[in-house]
Amino acid sequence: MKKIICLILSALSFTGIYAQNSKKWTLEDCINHAIENNLNIKQLHIQKENAEIDVNTAKMSRLPNLNAGIGQSWSFGRGQISSGLYESQTLSNSNLNISSSTPLFTGFQISNQIAKSKLDLEAATQQLARAKEDLSINIASLYLQVLFNKELLKINEEQSALSVLQVERTKTLVEVGKVPSSQLFDIEAQVAKDEVNVIQAKNTLELSLLDLAQSLELERATAFDIESPVIENVVEEYMSSMLPPDVIYVNSISIKPVIKEQELRLESTKKSLKIAESGYYPKLNLSLSYGNSYYYNYSIKDGNKSFSNQFKDNAGESLGLSLNIPIFNRFQVRNQVRSAKLNILNQQFILDNTKKTLYKEIQTAYLNATAAQEKYRASGRAVIASTEAFKYAQERYEIGKSSVYEFNEAKTKLLQSQSEQIQAKYDYIFRTKILDFYNGVAIKL
Repeated sequence: MKKIICLILSALSFTGIYAQNSKKWTLEDCINHAIENNLNIKQLHIQKENAEIDVNTAKMSRLPNLNAGIGQSWSFGRGQISSGLYESQTLSNSNLNISSSTPLFTGFQISNQIAKSKLDLEAATQQLARAKEDLSINIASLYLQVLFNKELLKINEEQSALSVLQVERTKTLVEVGKVPSSQLFDIEAQVAKDEVNVIQAKNTLELSLLDLAQSLELERATAFDIESPVIENVVEEYMSSMLPPDVIYVNSISIKPVIKEQELRLESTKKSLKIAESGYYPKLNLSLSYGNSYYYNYSIKDGNKSFSNQFKDNAGESLGLSLNIPIFNRFQVRNQVRSAKLNILNQQFILDNTKKTLYKEIQTAYLNATAAQEKYRASGRAVIASTEAFKYAQERYEIGKSSVYEFNEAKTKLLQSQSEQIQAKYDYIFRTKILDFYNGVAIKL
């Protein structure tokens, strides 16, 4: 029975894995799965949870503490008694104490620590959001690379099929004496070369799929495939992303997690300064305590008071206020304040540099997108021209007025122009997705 259950569970597990891998993944599926399973993202979630704990710890520091202690001791040999004389005796002492203290004033240290821990939590949240964005753009890059390799494989397969078809046509031309037999051998050699190109294109596609699957943290990448979106007019569909760099920057600086994170860390360092300055202020604490003890002298068994009587007589309570006024602390507070001010200045530089870097990245992304757009348009014109040239070369070849070399050269140029076009196509799409990324637009096809 156990074996049957194990087999059923294994079959269900295999079915789940197969169903997961056999479906065609969209870009949104890939991004969502990567964010859910990426190990770096999980680590940042832990850091965020630790920041939440720090907030709770800071808030709870306002509460009074409560401590209890129990002790038991024995003494043997000579000891001084109440009369001042020394005599040999054996004593036992049991004691109980409970104490509590509450900070009444800490120089605003606690309130600033709470504010700082909240800012650190928000910064950790933005750090997590930034990591998700970075992962999303990386997944989009790998996804588009797979789409590119799919189209490249399709073109190579079409070229290979065309060469096979030309073999049959060349045989006919050889039979009627329009071309020499050497051309048949040349075209058959081209068929073999095209088959090699197809195999290489398949391998490149499989490797790109593997890279994407590994980025998704998939345990098994068998039968893994992605959805190929239908894009009729690339330039028109993604033209809305081509906004001027200054427009994108103004929007980006107010929404990007990388900027918000550094702004929050700057505010956190300012709170650290307030915490350091609290060392200049006096501290006021309220304390409460209760204690009790029980003594037993083994030398005078009949003279010992009972436990209940001693518990009443030996009880003691105390209530006190303590004010700690800092006078001289070896310049520790002064140096902590100086260090906190330097941290503020350093963090301000980090924020300014982050903003400058962001603007440079947006400018570069815009120029790259513009260049990719022009390259795609130019490659489209090149495909049209090379297609017409190939048709002309094919017609001449089929009537025996050109050689296999001329035919293959035209076919190779067509393949090259088509490859350059699809490369320019996905490069342009990726560049527009980067602009969307900086503009806070969700990455999707």
